[in-house]
Amino acid sequence: MISTNERYNRFIEYFNRTMPSATTELSYSNPYELLVAVILSAQCTDKRVNMVTPDFIKRFPNPETLAASSTEEVYELVKSCTYPNSKAKHLVEMAQTLLSKFDGKVPEDVQLLQQLPGVGRKTANVVASVAFNIPAMPVDTHVFRVARRLGLVTNAKTPLAVERQLTEKIPAQLLATAHHWLILHGRYVCTARNPKCSECGLADICKEFRSKAKSSEK
Repeated sequence: MISTNERYNRFIEYFNRTMPSATTELSYSNPYELLVAVILSAQCTDKRVNMVTPDFIKRFPNPETLAASSTEEVYELVKSCTYPNSKAKHLVEMAQTLLSKFDGKVPEDVQLLQQLPGVGRKTANVVASVAFNIPAMPVDTHVFRVARRLGLVTNAKTPLAVERQLTEKIPAQLLATAHHWLILHGRYVCTARNPKCSECGLADICKEFRSKAKSSEK
């Protein structure tokens, strides 16, 4: 029987060794560009977002130009992303709110970030951790799935429950990097369908893999 602490120690040791400098796959050069990219990335691949953002940033290089635009104009640039209508609306309103409430500067605080249209807790945590290196654990579908499968969390049925358990167990200085460990592992190894368990370096501690192995022995 593997204890929770043993599981976390093994998880951290493995990724510290194999993926020590994991980071986002979104392209950006400042907090504003990251915020735009993360809003666009909701239920959309980073690859697609990275195809959209160069032209977007060229047209709207700062909150001022974006705030002065129209939803229709923004839509034309983001229509290849998922939910382009709502994202176009949120992006314009986000820029307007940045100017009216925050003097055009992206706030570092997670609670303040959530005052921006189109920014929920996950997006706020991503911007805080990636742009400002603030200890945070954004929980997307990959993080949610991998944390539960590995057994890093127990009876966690919501993203917030997963976030709280991971934040409690992972050292603060590793949270931002661990977020990317979980995302990249979920994106390329522990996929939603047909996970590549034979390629996984954590199969020996994976709660779901061990459970399936025991079932097949019966």
